[in-house]
Amino acid sequence: MQGLHLVADLRGCRADLPLMSDVEALRRHCLAAVSDVGLEAVGELFHRFTPAPGESQSGVTGVVLLAESHLALHTWPELQAVTVDVYVCNLGQDNGAKARALMDGLLPAFEPQTVQAQELARG
Repeated sequence: MQGLHLVADLRGCRADLPLMSDVEALRRHCLAAVSDVGLEAVGELFHRFTPAPGESQSGVTGVVLLAESHLALHTWPELQAVTVDVYVCNLGQDNGAKARALMDGLLPAFEPQTVQAQELARG
């Protein structure tokens, strides 16, 4: 049950970036990042929300199910914010370096002004 859980709150992201509101752009970015670090995607779901009353933009929620656990992202272009959640299990091998590399590879594309990150050892 040993695992590593990484979370990051991004603020001051550019609202006009395709990753903030384009389901397919976010999907491609996430799947490429997962593949680049050597983790295995086994499923995925990405959804764009309808803008809230009075808002012209809406965000995307995306989840990539990994053989090692999961990646989840939520974008709020109207708030210039993104949350990222990476969890990997370490049964059989330590996937911690891959989880950190995944997080490090995802965040810069949102061009955040600030990043608040946390790391939690699980199990």
